[in-house]
Amino acid sequence: MPADLPCDPDGAVDRAVAIDDAADPRVDDFVALTDVALRRRREPADGLFIAEGERVIVRALRAGYRPRSVLVAPARRGAVPADLPADVPIYVAGPDVLAAITGFEVHRGALASMCRRPARTAADVLATARRILICEDIVSHTNLGAIFRSAAGLGMDAVLLSPRCADPLYRRSVRVSMGEVFAVPYARLDRSAGQIEYCSS
Repeated sequence: MPADLPCDPDGAVDRAVAIDDAADPRVDDFVALTDVALRRRREPADGLFIAEGERVIVRALRAGYRPRSVLVAPARRGAVPADLPADVPIYVAGPDVLAAITGFEVHRGALASMCRRPARTAADVLATARRILICEDIVSHTNLGAIFRSAAGLGMDAVLLSPRCADPLYRRSVRVSMGEVFAVPYARLDRSAGQIEYCSS
């Protein structure tokens, strides 16, 4: 049996992989999570986003997002959802290594790297929406997450974002929304197609 797949006391295979070096390429998805400028460029380009905490990870899984990997502290192994697909690696790192990887002290249990879906167009979203919220130039990830949470609470069918709006799938947006970014359909407006002027009229 491989060294990184030990048996637990009940004889079941534990698929967790110990990470003791912050430079380990297997956890590259989670590097420098507090570097907003870097993550803004990298996450959409690499087709990923980070879900933080058990509740948010579970909501992302239930919404159909495919996980790439999970990173967790040894004491918070219980925060890994039980229904995580069997082929998704679970990386376990001590607090110091975890902080060195991510750039902050991880208090919410687990972090999951998730695959983004292809971006939806405004036409796609509007085809089935009646109550629509339009956000113009909301550049704060925290504020955008709160707006999505409110939109869900108010029963909005969709959210349209101007080109300068923050990324709804940025870690802070997802966390503040409590996963509602996975529930409320959204699309980014195209200024070149005159959609901003149309929605403002």
